[in-house]
Amino acid sequence: MSHYTNYSGYYTPPSSFKFFPKGMKFLLISTTAVFLFQVFLQLGIRIGDIYLYNVFFRLFALFPLGNGFLIWQPVTYLFLHGGFFHIFFNLLALWFFGVELENVWGTRRFLGYYFLCGVGAALSNLLLTPLFTTPLPTIGASGAIYGILLAFGMLFPEAPVYIYFLFPIKAKYFVSIFIAIELFYGVTGTENGVAHFAHLGGAFVGFIYLLYYRRSIPAFGRLADYFSRKKDSIVNSVRPKRKYADKKVISDVQFTDIRKRDKSDYGSVSQARLDEILDKISASGYDSLTEEEKKILFNASKKLN
Repeated sequence: MSHYTNYSGYYTPPSSFKFFPKGMKFLLISTTAVFLFQVFLQLGIRIGDIYLYNVFFRLFALFPLGNGFLIWQPVTYLFLHGGFFHIFFNLLALWFFGVELENVWGTRRFLGYYFLCGVGAALSNLLLTPLFTTPLPTIGASGAIYGILLAFGMLFPEAPVYIYFLFPIKAKYFVSIFIAIELFYGVTGTENGVAHFAHLGGAFVGFIYLLYYRRSIPAFGRLADYFSRKKDSIVNSVRPKRKYADKKVISDVQFTDIRKRDKSDYGSVSQARLDEILDKISASGYDSLTEEEKKILFNASKKLN
């Protein structure tokens, strides 16, 4: 797998790429450990007449509402799997598509996105499956992984994905095909035993999250900017003021305020437009910019250099 950083059409600074970053290690190790514990319990471990695997499954699998459902199950079901091939292909897909996302996003955001999609998949399965078929207990990380798959397709749409390691297809088409198949199976009720609405729910929640993060929906953008300003005001109000014994320690530091540079330095971009972009970064961070705004800022930085 290679590190795709230029498919969005503008330059993004390179980052140190890791094949097994911290978040990925946590998910792979913890999910494998839970699966091995399942296998151990399935050997017939009992306490009196109580078969411990049945207790374990009853507590941590995702059961239908009103039929054994417990509040923690939308998270714990992600770590349970039904067999070797179930966990193997889930973790292979998680690593193949997720490692790139964690290297770009960072561990905290990647894990937050993973569990957000997993819980969204659980809620979708609980609410929609009874409308089309008989709901059954659900296990597996597939719903969260469909969210990872969708994010990979949206962030790196031109990246090649090799089917059976032989036939390349662009990520955007690969994701679209899989989502269409899941929608067909879910609505028609075919291929019983597979939680199609969990898969669709994980992808849908991931899609909404990415739209929110990109401010692609105006209402989401305004809401995100509002909470960002609120967060900054709270942090600034409680942040202790630092006292320095020697104020001359950094007296020789120099800086350049790009807002004060001559307009001709920016080519055809107006000063007002650049100020608007800089204000947006100050309020909401660099990732809140649109692709066009990132291009403008990058071109302006080249002019300054």
